[in-house]
Amino acid sequence: MFGWRARLGVVVPSSNTTVEAEFGRAVPDGVSVHTARMPLESVTVDELDAMADDAVDCAERLAHANVDVVAYACTTGSLLHGPGFDTELETSLSETAGVPAVATALSVKRALSALDAERIAVVTPYTDELNEREESYLRDEGFDVVALHGRGIEANTGIGSLSPEDAYRQVRRAVPNPDAVDAVFVSCTNYRTLPAIDALESDLGVPVVTSNQATLWDALGRVGVPANVPGSVGER
Repeated sequence: MFGWRARLGVVVPSSNTTVEAEFGRAVPDGVSVHTARMPLESVTVDELDAMADDAVDCAERLAHANVDVVAYACTTGSLLHGPGFDTELETSLSETAGVPAVATALSVKRALSALDAERIAVVTPYTDELNEREESYLRDEGFDVVALHGRGIEANTGIGSLSPEDAYRQVRRAVPNPDAVDAVFVSCTNYRTLPAIDALESDLGVPVVTSNQATLWDALGRVGVPANVPGSVGER
C-alpha cells in the first residue's frame, strides 16, 4: 500500500512544477504525496490573493484520499496578508481536512526558530513588490533581515525553470559575508533548491532554509515521521 507510513496532502499553485518532484524525492519510504491545485499563473499580489480562495476546497478534496496531514505549499500565498493570516490558513485547512495542516510561511518561521536564527539573508525569485511583503512579514515575526535579493520574475513557469545551480549562485551573490547572518532563507516552493542546500551550508558555514525543505520538515513532523530533508534543519 502506498502511504502505509503517512499520506501527505499538498495544496499547490497550478503552475508549480517543483513541489511534487522535490517532495517525491525527499520523502522517506512509506510516505506518499498527494496534491490538489489552485489556479495561479503569475506570482503577483492579485493572483495570489485570488488563489487563496481555493485553498479550503483543495483541502476538502485531499481529505477524500484520507491524507494524514495537509501542507499549503506556497510561500507568498501564506504570508500575503501578514502575520495572523498564516495561522488562520492552517486552522481552516486543518478543520476542513480533519488532520493537522501547515502553511509554508509558518513552516519557514518554525525552521528558522529551531535553528535559533535571528539575523537572516533572504533570497527569492520574486518581484520587488512581493519582496517587500515578505521582508515586512519576516520583520514582524521578529527576524532581522540583513540582506534581500530577488530575481524579479513574475511568471511562475519562469521560476520553475530555475535550477539548483541558479539558486546556489544567487545565494552566493546575496551573501558575500556569511558572518553577518545566522541563516539564509531561500524563498518559493517553485524554486528548485533541495539539491543546493548541503553545498551552500558547507561553503557558507551557516544553515540554509528553503521553502520546500521547511514545509516538508514541518508537515512530516506533525505526524511523527522524521523528514529526510537536507541541511541543518533536517537534524532538528
